Amino acid sequence: MTFGLSENPEHLACCAICDGLETGNSVNENNIALLIDVDNVSAKYVKSIFEELNAFGTVSIRRIYGNWKKTYGWNEDILLEYSIQPIQQFDYTKGKNATDMAMVIDAMDMLYSHNIDVFCIVTSDSDFTKLAMRLRESQAYVIGMGESKTPLALTKACNKFVHLDLIASDEPKIEAIIENRQHENNAKMLETTESNVTPISQIQESILDMIAEADYVTLGLVGSSLGKLYTDFDVRNYGYTKLNVFLREEFPKIYIEEKDGTVFVKMKNDVDFMTVRNEIVEMITKCGGIVENLSKIHEALKTNHKHFNIHDYGFSRFSSFLRSIEEISVDGNKVKLKGKNKK
Repeated sequence: MTFGLSENPEHLACCAICDGLETGNSVNENNIALLIDVDNVSAKYVKSIFEELNAFGTVSIRRIYGNWKKTYGWNEDILLEYSIQPIQQFDYTKGKNATDMAMVIDAMDMLYSHNIDVFCIVTSDSDFTKLAMRLRESQAYVIGMGESKTPLALTKACNKFVHLDLIASDEPKIEAIIENRQHENNAKMLETTESNVTPISQIQESILDMIAEADYVTLGLVGSSLGKLYTDFDVRNYGYTKLNVFLREEFPKIYIEEKDGTVFVKMKNDVDFMTVRNEIVEMITKCGGIVENLSKIHEALKTNHKHFNIHDYGFSRFSSFLRSIEEISVDGNKVKLKGKNKK
């Protein structure tokens, strides 16, 4: 399955997992084991956790680990509502996290004794990095969920990582980001060293590389490729709900075009009309005032300006574009200078 034209965030996530899973199951048939570290995740994210997982399959195992003398906002009502099984873990030794060990033991037990396709580890603790890596080695698909402070080691170890504090529908995320980073623009703040979310500048570089290889790519391919390159990629991390809006607003060097029901992402031409006009006149002048085949002019412009596209100037045909230049006349494929400009 690929991204297609759907831009629903759940569909984006769903398609990403379909590219990664090798079980042959459809998305709805995937069995998911949900393991929550109560010491590192607030109960306020519970709704978002399950909304995200609905796109990946059925959460057949639901466990939450911690010392229930410390509730961290989790309570009996929440656990009953979402059918989550609490696993009590006492702190046997001060300074040692017995919860982590219990989660690791259960995860490995599930890996070998249950038919689990997807493991979802909900934590911001980098101590689970090795567990994520081990599960992936065994061909399990690993989804990580935590806050944007989660160390990169863990986010990279997962097939997919979701920053709950940035995508949670019930969170005042704009205010929270401003408070945390002292900035008016949440997207710009993600560029700072305080955030472990993939910076927009890095995403832009990847998109430009994609376009440079093929001149243009489909919107679906951009979304799919970014999901593979960056495990935490999600347009909601940057304050958007649709991929095309995210690209249009954040990347001035590219533009989006829809043709025959397919959405394409292309490099925006940064050459103004007068510059192109002068180059064309100069080309024809150097050829003695006449060029027998207009395609030679087009090829020369593409050589000089890799992303030259006549659509940027409002034309669908190159011959029409040339006729808009006052000093030039076009007769079939033949192009020549008019009057006194002719040599």
